[in-house]
Amino acid sequence: MPGGPGPVLNRPLPTSQLPRDSRDTLFLLAVVAWVVLPHAANLPAWTLLMACLALGWRGWLAWHARPLPARWCLMGLLLLAMAGTFWSHKTLLGRDAGVTLVVALLALKTLEMRARRDAFVVFFLGFFTMLTHFFFSQSLLVALAMLLGLLGLLTALINANLPAGRPPLATSAGLALRMTAWGAPVMVALFVLFPRVAPLWGLPADAQGARSGLSSRMSVGDVTELALDDAIAFRVRFLNTNGAAPEQRQLYFRGPVFSSFDGREWKPRQPEELMNQVLYRRPPASLKTQGTPVPYEMTLEPNNRPWLLTLDATVEAPRLGPQIAYATPELQWVMARPITELLRYQAVAYPDFSYGPTGSDPLLRQETELPAGYNPRTLQLASEMRRDPKLAGADDAALVQQVLNRLATGGYSYTLEPGLYGRDTADEFWFDRKAGFCEHVASSFVVLMRALDIPARVVTGYQGGERNPLDGYWTLRQSDAHAWAEVWLNGRGWVRIDPTAAIAPGRVGSMQRLVAPRGLVASALVTMSPGLMQSLRGIWEATNNRWNQWVLNYTQGRQLDLLRKLGFEAPSWEDLVLLLGGLLAASALGAGAWQLWDRRQHDPWLRLLNQAQTLARARGLETPGVATPRTLGRLALERWGPAGQPLHDWLLQLERLRYAPPGQNDPLNTSGALKNLARQLRTLRWPPLAR
Repeated sequence: MPGGPGPVLNRPLPTSQLPRDSRDTLFLLAVVAWVVLPHAANLPAWTLLMACLALGWRGWLAWHARPLPARWCLMGLLLLAMAGTFWSHKTLLGRDAGVTLVVALLALKTLEMRARRDAFVVFFLGFFTMLTHFFFSQSLLVALAMLLGLLGLLTALINANLPAGRPPLATSAGLALRMTAWGAPVMVALFVLFPRVAPLWGLPADAQGARSGLSSRMSVGDVTELALDDAIAFRVRFLNTNGAAPEQRQLYFRGPVFSSFDGREWKPRQPEELMNQVLYRRPPASLKTQGTPVPYEMTLEPNNRPWLLTLDATVEAPRLGPQIAYATPELQWVMARPITELLRYQAVAYPDFSYGPTGSDPLLRQETELPAGYNPRTLQLASEMRRDPKLAGADDAALVQQVLNRLATGGYSYTLEPGLYGRDTADEFWFDRKAGFCEHVASSFVVLMRALDIPARVVTGYQGGERNPLDGYWTLRQSDAHAWAEVWLNGRGWVRIDPTAAIAPGRVGSMQRLVAPRGLVASALVTMSPGLMQSLRGIWEATNNRWNQWVLNYTQGRQLDLLRKLGFEAPSWEDLVLLLGGLLAASALGAGAWQLWDRRQHDPWLRLLNQAQTLARARGLETPGVATPRTLGRLALERWGPAGQPLHDWLLQLERLRYAPPGQNDPLNTSGALKNLARQLRTLRWPPLAR
């Protein structure tokens, strides 16, 4: 492994002629770079710059056999790394600051590899850095990258412990691969049976760092940004007998509901406005359902928000194991704390539903409030509609239909690029731009409804999805984020109205989405084979979903289900411990038996030499405790003279089998040669036994 400074060379050596220390150092630096690289999105830019410069500098020193930097230089770089960490994170403690400092220390430690112990520090810092990736992401891609990093670090570690010489790195890599394969059964047993008390990997994400799709507030234009994001928000699997989804027009997954509008931003009602009716264990009693229930299972990606996304309308609390979900009066399900890890839950929905008061209610007046001084032309439009003789005596349902007809026939369009809206967003939509994304349409529609004195509010969530034919899961992405409206109609309660469907029916009915411009590579793939990119994405997402379902979401409940399948009637964590202990004990006994067998199957060459030495001693030849074949042959000639010649010649053959130069012992360098020598030993002419 890396040693002290070597001779200064005028020019770098070819790779094949590099000293072993330099070659091994360059390999270790490449592995460290691979381990650090996935942190590019998680760490401050200066950290990655420092790591790249330190690794590059160390590689240059190894290639040119130059001396390592002085300790005062390393101390200065260490202080600089600590100052940068504190400047970036305002602390030296915590997840982000800790990982930043570890990466910087790992890179700087490579500049101090003067002895083997320094190299071992780099190895173990590398192993720890490898684990820190799972604090940020537990995706299959990260796991595969870290598996390669693990094999690389094991290869470097094994190579550092090989004897002197220049052993090929391929030999160390092969041994590392075998060690990983030998350890895999133990790893699987520990994963399956070790009692679950926390998530598999990761720490709670920082509030400012967690990725979030929908927000707790909505400004006009927010959802448009999500439409450009192709990341997965959640996956759904329908659990009815044939796995079929409801009709596409019914695939609405409810998120935050907004009732308060200040002219620019929609917000939920404040708790005091709910008259202390904040959270319940069940939906409101006014919820009425009919039709066939739809059981489903959802795998929700972390979003650092407390709400659960549920198919409208989910009538019972989603099954979350030991965690509890609560319902709001607006049919939204929430948890007591933000979701910072992959979460899987099951629930039952009734797409055909109604809820809310069917008659006049004082609280409904809050759903008609509008801020003063905003959207005067929209207010004027509402006043004209109320005075229109054609609408005289029309009920609220007829007015809603009239507005939808205006959207369908008034030249309005659905677009990802509506431009930047100004102060009066509803006025601009209805009279000027006549173009917008779903939140422009929903917000303007609700403003007009309230101007008509019809209670209305904005609902955000996700609509539609895409079924992966490989595993049957429906995938909903951030680009499926949607905003729609709910209006209150006398005798019916709250009714879902999706004004976007009036402008672009394909958005809801046939899952037609607006697509952001593709990159150069993606465009080339689509041009070459329109279905290729879709197929590749489907394969990858099905594979990644399996990883999520069977690894990241392997909970204590699934452990206990496994024990039930194994015959435990009422399994508990104590049963898991007992079963795991039994497997480990059986593994230890098996390893001991293998060691005993291996001892008996020790080097057959040595075993044959020991047999010859034992037979010679039985005939009176005095031999040392450990003797080479040539020594035994010489002693046989001294003791027996010509009678010892057969044993002497046999021992020289045995020596040649082990020690002849390469290429000279090919005919004997086989297991058959040892068997032949063993037969010769049994028929060898020995001197008479000593009396």
